[in-house]
Amino acid sequence: MKISFNQIKSLLNKKYALYFLMVFLFWVKTYIVYKAEFNLDLQNGMQKFLLAINPISSALFFFALALFFKGRGRIIAMTVIDVLLSVLLYANVCYYRFFNDFITLPVLSQTKNFGDLGGSAAALMKPYDIFYFFDTIILIVLIATKAVRANAEKVSRRSLAGLMIAAIAFFIFNLGLAEADRPQLLTRTFDRSYIVKYLGMYNYTLYDAVQTTKSSAQRAMADSSDVSDVENYVKANYTEPDSKYFGAAKGMNVIYVSLESFQNFLINYKLDGKEVTPFLNSLTKDKNTFYFDNFFHQTGQGKTSDAEFMMENSLFPLPTGSVFTTKAQNTYQAAPAILGQKGYTSAVFHGNYKTFWNRDEMYKSFGYDRFFDAKYYDMSDKNTLNYGMKDKPWFNESMQYLTKLPQPFYTKFITLSNHFPFPLDEEDADFPKGNFGDKTVDNYFQTAHYLDEAMQQFFTYLKESGLYDHTVIVMYGDHYGISENHNAAMAKVLGVPEITPYLNAQLQRVPLFIHVPGVKGGIKHTYGGEVDVMPTVMHLLGIDTKDYIQFGSDLLSSQHRQVVPFRNGDFVTNKYTQVSGTLYDNATGEKVNPKLGKTDEKIAKEMLNLSDKVVYDDLLRFYTPKGFTPVNRNKYDYSFDQTDMAGLPKTPIPDSAKKNK
Repeated sequence: MKISFNQIKSLLNKKYALYFLMVFLFWVKTYIVYKAEFNLDLQNGMQKFLLAINPISSALFFFALALFFKGRGRIIAMTVIDVLLSVLLYANVCYYRFFNDFITLPVLSQTKNFGDLGGSAAALMKPYDIFYFFDTIILIVLIATKAVRANAEKVSRRSLAGLMIAAIAFFIFNLGLAEADRPQLLTRTFDRSYIVKYLGMYNYTLYDAVQTTKSSAQRAMADSSDVSDVENYVKANYTEPDSKYFGAAKGMNVIYVSLESFQNFLINYKLDGKEVTPFLNSLTKDKNTFYFDNFFHQTGQGKTSDAEFMMENSLFPLPTGSVFTTKAQNTYQAAPAILGQKGYTSAVFHGNYKTFWNRDEMYKSFGYDRFFDAKYYDMSDKNTLNYGMKDKPWFNESMQYLTKLPQPFYTKFITLSNHFPFPLDEEDADFPKGNFGDKTVDNYFQTAHYLDEAMQQFFTYLKESGLYDHTVIVMYGDHYGISENHNAAMAKVLGVPEITPYLNAQLQRVPLFIHVPGVKGGIKHTYGGEVDVMPTVMHLLGIDTKDYIQFGSDLLSSQHRQVVPFRNGDFVTNKYTQVSGTLYDNATGEKVNPKLGKTDEKIAKEMLNLSDKVVYDDLLRFYTPKGFTPVNRNKYDYSFDQTDMAGLPKTPIPDSAKKNK
């Protein structure tokens, strides 16, 4: 049956015909762009389904705004909305081609980024990009040929409300499915690409605007007087360094290694008579290594990024969300910046992409000179698994960059292989799995052993390179690996009847090793947490922290405060553990009178509250320690060649050059 032009014209001029046509065309176009331009790492059928449907709620909502107009105004509004949304989409396409990332509002305010892009803009555009405006072209053709005409009929408020409700309902449906596949998607926000993958480009833009506005509002309410209480508290609770250790590592290189999901119960644990981590076990007896066996992670929803934040700043992470994603534009006085102003070169090595946990933005505020992300590694299938590059090939490839860094250097290595759900390729598995009736727990021993072997390999590389004898090596478990959901299996692992709330708190121990060449180490039973590491290392390097806003306490000081606050307000000390308001005696594990812990509880809450005030209100912009120069974020750009050690990078590295699969 042939359809005439007049019939098409008549159909297009139905009351809602143009609206639904534009919604359909825009939905299809956006999905095509997703598939053609963005590497969103779809891992299952649910993620593929959500990617396909997530533009619908945005299209339904935004094009409905045009229906508030009538006649010619409606057509103009429809065109303007389509053009604006298309430009936003295409701007992200071009930005992604160069930076492998999505545009954020703070990035838009940093015009230097686009100045650097300058001459490359034309190279980022492709002839076929005109296709990404096909819906706009179709609309213009329909208007030019008068296939659609100005409809003077007004859309009722009830109909408009119905369309808006439909758009919101579809978004809630989309969000519900997304949360089922990735819990705490909007609160943890560990990668911008996750928001785009699950909720869509346009919803991501709105989310970014809300987060940026919220952060700016908090910041705007603060003034210089707000830092006084914080400064007074920190100075009153400063712990003097031990003269025996202060400056013992002066001038040495520093290497931090984040041991992914590594809990302390693994140390000296045997599975079927075999040590799970023989190399790390040996470090507990190394004459130049301090091993802290009562060291706890203090992370919140930001997990690995929270651990990094504490290690670099001696500030606590936030009670909700990740400070890396919500407060990356803040002023900080982080270890890389402090040491950078004393002649150190700083660098991070990570076998994942730079946007994960918003690291490419946060590291600028920390003052990191270099960031070697996945772009600098062979990300082929044989080398990658789960969250990124396998630890062994990653350490191997990292050495070519580490050995070329100007010394002294301050560096950080973020391992990935021991990450939930703890998969391991068959060729990498030379240790048996557990047999505790829980796949996650059983796999954990195998990946932990692989990480242990990777660490031994890394130490061998350091010795062969000549770096070992003048480098402080700090290794720490970033957060728990086995959650409370696996308590039944963990009870079998530990040989106890059940995992009580008290025992679960004790399982939050993670290992801390500090290897200092020429300094006598040993096992330290001091209670401490991740917030305590920065002042400890700074004092070893001969840098006094008394003028800095830090909430940690030197672990090697005789004055060290053995109160370890958890992010939820619970705490552990060398005598007591408090969980959900219940106080336990560490010696017996039995409940005791809560009044015995009131002083420690007050200390824990005051530390958390004051630290939150520093971060939420960006108070460090009002406080500059003597001899410290505030970080200028514009000095740092990780899109340039990080291997250029001559000074600030000059050669752009487009994403097309990255060594991925």
